[in-house]
Parts: sequence; structure tokens; C-alpha cells
Amino acid sequence: MRAKITYFVLAAVLVVYFVLAGDRGVVLIEQGTPITVVFGVAVLIIPLIGAWFLWQTTRFAHRADQLAKELDAEGGLPVDELARTPGGRIDRASADEVFARRKAEAEASPEDWRCWFRLAVAYHDARDTPRARKAMQRAIALHDGKAVRG
Repeated sequence: MRAKITYFVLAAVLVVYFVLAGDRGVVLIEQGTPITVVFGVAVLIIPLIGAWFLWQTTRFAHRADQLAKELDAEGGLPVDELARTPGGRIDRASADEVFARRKAEAEASPEDWRCWFRLAVAYHDARDTPRARKAMQRAIALHDGKAVRG
């Protein structure tokens, strides 16, 4: 819950920033000189890209959360079986062992979104965030019945 609150607070701060930056861009465009119009457009592009990125990230997190709830209702969420260091961090060897099993499971059932969801969790536990995100995107696409590349 704490992570969600932090996310929404940071998202709200970003939205305020986007509004303020957008306002500055409009003010520059209203000046009407060629240089201020160019700067104004450039200043408007940054909040637009940021807003798009924020929207995509929020949508991704929401869809992943929906899949987690569905998998939990089915009793298919991966159990935390990872060994931890005395400081509470995940033991790398343990994460690699679980990852190998999850990868084999996904390779055996490449069209099952549940396997890809569990693989995404294993990637995350192994601290491979880019691959975790790609695996989760694949799980979402499979769940939604969309064509999946690669």
C-alpha cells in the first residue's frame, strides 16, 4: 500500500509540473516572436512526452495488478520460496534457481499468460527489471488475446 501511495503522490507532483511547464510554453508561444514560439513548442513537447509516459506506466501497473489479482483468485501466484540474506535481500543463487524453473515453465507453455506472469516475477527477483517488464507485457498481451511477437 505504501508503494501505491508513493506512486500516486509522485504522479500528482509530475502532473503539477506538466501543467506549470505547459503554461510556460503557452506564455512563450503567446509572445509571438519566432524564437519564443520555437521555445514554447519545445517546452510543450516535454510535458506531452512525460504525460504519455506516465499514462503508459500507470496503465501497465494497473494491468499487471489485475493479472496478479486474477492469478491470486485461481491460487496460482508464485510462492515466495527465495532464500534471503541476514539483511533481508534475496539470495542470488536462490533467485537463479527459481528463475530457471520459471523459464522452463514458460518455454513449455509459451501461450499461457500465467507462466509468463510468474517468469516476470522471477526476473524481478533476479533484479533483471527490463526482462521482467517484457515478460509482464507478454503476459498481459496473452491474457488479452493479442498477438505476441518474438
